[in-house]
Amino acid sequence: MFNLEAKFRLPDHAAAQAAAIAIGYQPEAVLTQRDTFFVVASGKLKLREEARDGARHAYLIGYGRVEREGLQLSEYRMVPVPDPEAMRSLLAGTLGVLAIVAKRRSLLLCRNVRLHLDEVDGLGTYGEIEAVVPEGADPEAERAFVDATLAALGVSREQLIEGSYFELARA
Repeated sequence: MFNLEAKFRLPDHAAAQAAAIAIGYQPEAVLTQRDTFFVVASGKLKLREEARDGARHAYLIGYGRVEREGLQLSEYRMVPVPDPEAMRSLLAGTLGVLAIVAKRRSLLLCRNVRLHLDEVDGLGTYGEIEAVVPEGADPEAERAFVDATLAALGVSREQLIEGSYFELARA
């Protein structure tokens, strides 16, 4: 699977949510997430543990990114993990832990696009857009809606941030 993504600082989540709703986004959920990143030879591998509406879920997510004119194209695979504690222990012992990122995420949806309003422990408030690219489709076809969302939020291309939250924490 592929998605086209953009990450940016976003100090006013309430204003951003109002602007997103005005262009068609709908609030979906508030999530508490912990991402444990592991040392790998290429790309990124993380175990995402997530609490949503009282339910807990976990996924092992492997991905790689390529930048395309300020936006990033990610190819990823997700596998459900029924026992996250055992998986975290196994991967930590065999691969090593690179970083742990904890965040509170408000999720808004419009069409095939996810807007995340994130409060990241130790980093602050951010926004992230992920446009899921349908299989066989051109990722560039999603760019116009991502650009429209960024414009509605008052975010310019120069404000886009590359990398993961743990990479921002290291900078």
